[in-house]
Amino acid sequence: MTAVLTPARRADDITRELDHARTRGPLQQIVIPPCPELLTRLQQVLAAAEPDLGEVARIAAADVAMSATLIRAASGAAFAGFAPAQTVGQAMTRLGLEQTAAVMTGFLTRKAIPADSRHLQRFWERSTLRAVALDHLARQLPGLSPDVAYTFGLFAHVGQPVMLQSLRGYGSTIVEGLARRDRTFVQTENANHRTDHAVVGALVARVWRLAPTVVAAIRLHHDMDLLGAAGVEPEVKTLVAAGVVAEHLMRRLEGLDPDADWIGHAEPMLDWLHVGRDDVDTWEESLEPRLDDAVRP
Repeated sequence: MTAVLTPARRADDITRELDHARTRGPLQQIVIPPCPELLTRLQQVLAAAEPDLGEVARIAAADVAMSATLIRAASGAAFAGFAPAQTVGQAMTRLGLEQTAAVMTGFLTRKAIPADSRHLQRFWERSTLRAVALDHLARQLPGLSPDVAYTFGLFAHVGQPVMLQSLRGYGSTIVEGLARRDRTFVQTENANHRTDHAVVGALVARVWRLAPTVVAAIRLHHDMDLLGAAGVEPEVKTLVAAGVVAEHLMRRLEGLDPDADWIGHAEPMLDWLHVGRDDVDTWEESLEPRLDDAVRP
């Protein structure tokens, strides 16, 4: 028995089922960290028709380490032709509002949900790489918001550190899930805990008031049959398909073998995105310096 009924695939239905599952069943024992106050303030500013850039700067300046992260992002290889940024204002001007918000969201999320466990080595580094890769792909795919794609990439696996903090034995489940070949990682999670990181990650996104399409994409990102489901919104399908491609590109650039999602479902995912393998090769070449920049100290 899983925490959320599998037939629900529309974003609104998924949201309602998450709300229901949070009060009954296995999700009751999951402790969701509260959304950081600064991130809540940032979300409120960004929701305005004309966001107040001064307020964004004040939010950034409220945390010295976040300010430093913004300045470092604005002084990376992508801006090699410029003098290093010296202030938050310079960083914001260079990055633009969308990228500034993405960097701040990533910083505040990592701070709120620690993943300093031997079972989740490099978790936030890889989450950031996934977010950057999805942002990059969104800029090549018509109709997909880079901001939404980045957020989905950052939060796609956030259920794992939350489950590690809340559920006894989840560390062993990670080891088992990675080792087994007779069933998927998600199936192992459900067998051991009656829920999985896709459900828990979607719940985090719901509690933190992320966009409903992001919540749904997190919930369905290991449901490789969703492309044929009539009830799934096209944007959710595109996010999940782009996520499969982004994960594949990350693994290629890291020298890792393709994962099961790519091996079994690459063609329908590429068909949905209206791209071919030649496009993937081109994206890999242009993505590599962005990923290198994202993890540079």
